[in-house]
Amino acid sequence: MKNSTIGKIGAAITGVSVAAFALAMLIEIVTGLRTASVSYFVCIFIAVGTIIFSAAIIGRNKDKQTTAAGLAGIAFAVVYAVLIFIVYYAMLTTVRLNQTLSDEAMSIINYERLGSLFFNYDLLGYGFMALSTFFVGFTVNPVSNGDRVFQRLLWIHGVFFLSCLIIPMTGAFSAETSPVFGMAVLEVWCVYFLPVCILGWKYFRE
Repeated sequence: MKNSTIGKIGAAITGVSVAAFALAMLIEIVTGLRTASVSYFVCIFIAVGTIIFSAAIIGRNKDKQTTAAGLAGIAFAVVYAVLIFIVYYAMLTTVRLNQTLSDEAMSIINYERLGSLFFNYDLLGYGFMALSTFFVGFTVNPVSNGDRVFQRLLWIHGVFFLSCLIIPMTGAFSAETSPVFGMAVLEVWCVYFLPVCILGWKYFRE
């Protein structure tokens, strides 16, 4: 299978998953209907799509001077995916299906408890995703204005690494923080990242 085909598949999986994630959260914010399990499920596919997407971008690169950046980018993408798989798979299985877990256990592994260990792991995971896109951006070979915007969006997305790394250390998120605030922040991220997926798909189509 060609790099361009894999790239379009990865961009499509990521983009559709990001859109589904945003829609699920919006439905919960507006209607109060619980859509958390849908959100967790599609977030797993955001990670899957991101690795495929990143690998294809790096595979298309012809500049050997940016090989190290590409390797760093894919390594950070894998770290991101592992953390995300741990958090959301635990939410879909252990937390959702086991009603006998103690409050102490839930305070550690329940992502929905802001400030819990798994909530902090989730933020750290998205931090590594940001770091990954920053390095992967150096391997983009732009040939159009859209490609250049795509590359810059990947670089700018890297800024989220520092906030995702540091904010959990400050205690800004706690059990008293409204979950709606967290979802609103994620909605903003979805609005930012969806164009990355669309421009990435066009990058491989061209």
